[in-house]
Amino acid sequence: MNVPRRIVILGKTGSGKSSLANTIFGEEVFKIDHTSKSGTSKCQAETRSLNERRFTLIDTPGFFDTKMSEEELKPEIVRCLTECAPGPHAFLIVLKVEKFTEHEQAVVAKVKEYFFEEAFRYATVVFTHGDQLQEGQTIEDFVQEDENLRDLVKLCSGRCHVFDNKYWNKEGEYRNNQFQIKQLFKTIDKMIKDNTDGCYTNETLQAVEKEIQQEIEKIRPSSANMSEEEIRKRAKGNVFRKLSTRLAGPVTGMLLGAFFGAKMTVTVTVIFTGAVTPLLVSAAVGAVIGGAAGLFVAKDSKTPQEAGTAVKNAANVFREEVADFMGGMAQPKKKKEK
Repeated sequence: MNVPRRIVILGKTGSGKSSLANTIFGEEVFKIDHTSKSGTSKCQAETRSLNERRFTLIDTPGFFDTKMSEEELKPEIVRCLTECAPGPHAFLIVLKVEKFTEHEQAVVAKVKEYFFEEAFRYATVVFTHGDQLQEGQTIEDFVQEDENLRDLVKLCSGRCHVFDNKYWNKEGEYRNNQFQIKQLFKTIDKMIKDNTDGCYTNETLQAVEKEIQQEIEKIRPSSANMSEEEIRKRAKGNVFRKLSTRLAGPVTGMLLGAFFGAKMTVTVTVIFTGAVTPLLVSAAVGAVIGGAAGLFVAKDSKTPQEAGTAVKNAANVFREEVADFMGGMAQPKKKKEK
């Protein structure tokens, strides 16, 4: 089977993620909401052939800036995990060409917060609304005007591109979406090659992939008339439903951390003193625990030292539960998957 290259499109609500995906595919396959509440509210994955290769674009809700509630956003992050397992070959971080206000700075800060350093090796910054560039200005010129943008692009090894999904069809070479698509895929091809033809993965994504493979083995004996792609699609749906029912509580931040491989600080409350204690754990652990704050309770402790021991013991128990949840897949090392 020709395994598609998986590309996850990220950005705040209204940044033009869905329009960018449609521009790349050259057809209207991703839903665009033009109401006052515009923006993707569901994770959507579509696969098409481009230049004799298969690509899956995964459009996401505004993970880094959204008005969606925890309960609305959580299943969409889970859906994204199942759609891109065992991991994406590329992340596209989408921003508008516009004045870089505190809102845009907050988005960049969130990206830096949730992305583990290795994830940036697979990331490219893509700007939309390129018609806002001044006459003769390139996207590189625009990036140099703001320190936060420079830092983000630097984390992505200088990779950045610009599109205008409405107007850039006839204006010379640089201001032409088809030219920019070719340039973007050159960048993605080089990035994948530099990453030894592998995808970004971590213990969470590997665990999800293991569950998908187990579902495939269950489905295959009774699916003689289904293609491998159809079997995998059904398996992903089953895993999505299973994972969604297992996760309870406000775990959005933890899920994002688990997806991008970050280390997250879980805030714990020690009841007898009312103290708040930070505990650094794997985001994969935090993701499946449930609500992060107040979970570790040392109500019978008489001293801070006893409370600290209780917190550590509780964390070990949760880690064991996570290992069971992940089917024994809490692997300490990352590995490349094709």
